Amino acid sequence: MKLYNWQFAPNCRRVRMFVLEKKLDLPSIEEVVGSGLRLLPAYVDRWPHAMVPMLETDQGARIGEAMAICRYFEDLHPEPNLMGRDALEKATVEMWERRAYDEGMIGTAEVFRNSHPDFVDRGLPGALDRVPQIPALIERGRGRVARFYRKCEAQLKSNDWIAGSRFTVADITTLCAMDFAIFNGMTIPDDCASIRRWYDRVNSRPTAAASQ
Repeated sequence: MKLYNWQFAPNCRRVRMFVLEKKLDLPSIEEVVGSGLRLLPAYVDRWPHAMVPMLETDQGARIGEAMAICRYFEDLHPEPNLMGRDALEKATVEMWERRAYDEGMIGTAEVFRNSHPDFVDRGLPGALDRVPQIPALIERGRGRVARFYRKCEAQLKSNDWIAGSRFTVADITTLCAMDFAIFNGMTIPDDCASIRRWYDRVNSRPTAAASQ
């Protein structure tokens, strides 16, 4: 089994942290990003979707998208459970995980892709044709992240973890999204004490450091 990986990418980190939380050994990892932060041509030939991560099973099946890969491992190794046990918990975990991805991760990606000099004409992930940067999306992305912080602060005032009373994949995605935002200069607001409490607690988990 092999995980095609870009160590910096938050989506790849989501998978690595999820697997480590399962107390599994990480699959064999192959780095597929070279100079100019570009995917290696051999990888694109192998995976025309041109995104990371991608998991290749021992049987040769290929799975892209971080949460699809996590679902694969959750079904193979149900414990410790990270995606919900009953119908309500599963729905709640998925709801908050999706918010973290759509609002925190994609909001930050708008800032990163539309401002980083290595991503000129690479405004969309997975697109092999020219997609120009749009400067206006930088401020829109910053706004999305600011609103995401406020939403998480409200949720964490009455919950120990993002999706309720225990640690789940929603916390993994939220941590990876927030670290991506922090890297891009969008730090946790000073008045978000509940987020800071949660953030320090998540970062105390060995898997947080081991997945970086």
